[in-house]
Amino acid sequence: MSKSENAMLESDLAMDQPSQVLLHQACSEEYDQLQKRVLFLTAVLSAIAVAIAGIFFGFYTSISLLIGALSGLLYFRLLARSIGKLGKTSKTVGKVQMAVPVLLVVLTSRFSSLELLPSILGFLLYKPSLVIQAYFDSSK
Repeated sequence: MSKSENAMLESDLAMDQPSQVLLHQACSEEYDQLQKRVLFLTAVLSAIAVAIAGIFFGFYTSISLLIGALSGLLYFRLLARSIGKLGKTSKTVGKVQMAVPVLLVVLTSRFSSLELLPSILGFLLYKPSLVIQAYFDSSK
């Protein structure tokens, strides 16, 4: 731990209760805003990717990508909600979101018209959104 991190930790411990509540509320609001920005960016990237896949690769590939992207949005939302509860009502991150990629693979294997690779790529579209958002946050 660096000296500045130690100083921040000590100042946080020295805060009175109302200040800690206000700080917690501010952090929660900031986290909610970050969540909304990443979800929006993921939706925009997914729409662009589905349109490009529809033009260049065909209907079924774009549908597979869309289903994967929607699964990725659901996964990210469940994970963010679980992380948001961390420390308030929960001591660990929930594992419910882990069922989403499993269900995606089962769904694509069940229906012959869906393709696995575009579905998985669509599912992973939330990752570039996180990188882009981190870049925008670091450049501020």
